[in-house]
Amino acid sequence: MEEFGSADLGDARRSRRLVELARRLSKSPQCSFPQALTDAELKAAYRFFDNPAIDTDGILVPHIGRTLERMAQLPVVLVAADTTEFNLSHLPGTQGLGYLSSPLALRGFLMHSLLAVSPEGLPLGVLGLKTWIRPPEQMGKKHRRKRLPVSEKESIKWIEGVEQLATLKARCPNTRLVAVCDREADLYDLFMTERPVGVDWLVRAAWDRGVAHPQRHLWATLGAAPLLGQVELPLSSRHDQPARVAHMAVRARPVRLRPPQQGGRTGLPEQEVFAVWAHEETPPPGVKPLEWMLLTTVPTETATEAMERLDWYARRWMIESWHRVLKSGCRIEARQFGDLDRFVRATSLFAVIAWRILYATMLARLDGDLPCEVVLPTLEWQALYCRIHGTRAPPDHVPTLSEAIAWVARLGGHLGRKHDRPPGPTVLWRGFLALHEITLMYRIFRQNE
Repeated sequence: MEEFGSADLGDARRSRRLVELARRLSKSPQCSFPQALTDAELKAAYRFFDNPAIDTDGILVPHIGRTLERMAQLPVVLVAADTTEFNLSHLPGTQGLGYLSSPLALRGFLMHSLLAVSPEGLPLGVLGLKTWIRPPEQMGKKHRRKRLPVSEKESIKWIEGVEQLATLKARCPNTRLVAVCDREADLYDLFMTERPVGVDWLVRAAWDRGVAHPQRHLWATLGAAPLLGQVELPLSSRHDQPARVAHMAVRARPVRLRPPQQGGRTGLPEQEVFAVWAHEETPPPGVKPLEWMLLTTVPTETATEAMERLDWYARRWMIESWHRVLKSGCRIEARQFGDLDRFVRATSLFAVIAWRILYATMLARLDGDLPCEVVLPTLEWQALYCRIHGTRAPPDHVPTLSEAIAWVARLGGHLGRKHDRPPGPTVLWRGFLALHEITLMYRIFRQNE
């Protein structure tokens, strides 16, 4: 009700149906619709997702409004941007799909998302979704698209994201909004995009661009900048490399970027930005050194400012975690809607459900002393307590959020040993699903008392 109750879908019955669908599907998001809904609810759900009068914006607008209210309480909000692909190649009967990047994933659709995140790492909500397909007839013609203007390329998504933040800025006038993007967003057209005061971007550089400095290129220019400090970055084990700690040297300075020379475009203005370079000077033998070259419009010249920008960029992983919850937890790619438009409408609803799980996960890490009722209704935490402690009598006091999340994690298979990492979204997702069934039985037994 909080995230969808004010939806304006042209008919009050549709708005009520959206709230009820969100309530029902959030309790068993991994299940198919026939498993999660009654026969009557199933028919209503298919009518809802098949209705051309309902679009992604109509579903997301109330949630975006709530997200902006949460953002307005903070001086700085990071807006992580990323693109993900939904592979539906296993559903040959689905209409309206296009080709994807992998040769093994030929049919599906793409989604570019904006996720608001606090500097401490708390996901505040979804700010936008853009979905599209690559028409099958254009497969293999990538070289032709290179000659198109950016307005006719997929790259326009990065510019549209910043423009959307400029539009939303009026709703949180005292909050600085910083779009945080990966190397795909290293576009000179993005750097030239007009922005109001208080809307900035932070992009990981992909190109060794020309600069108006004696060293002539970006990497060499930062290499000549004075060392500001060192930062230690813990790295998890991956592939054949064990977990380790990377010792990164940090440099930062203002730079003046020169416009690209190729593409036949002339007369483009130079751009003043700030660059931060963190690189591993002495990696272990045989290991490729780790480095981040970041470009931003946020003033960055001191060691403290440079370290803060690195922390900001590290928060970008939050949107990747959210995409994983959306795919694995909500099982979007396993749905059988038969039509692209139905997939898109359902994805916008499940996007908010996936955010809620990630929100609970991170809130428990950041402020575990809060009462657990900020996430769990009274009946749910009482059922949880009784299941974990093997008792019929819940306590008189409300447990803390960290206690409740630890119990939910136990339901999901987390052992909670001394040196175990905190529970992640996947294990909590499994725990919340188990809690749903436990709460149903708890409610039944309470009725007989």
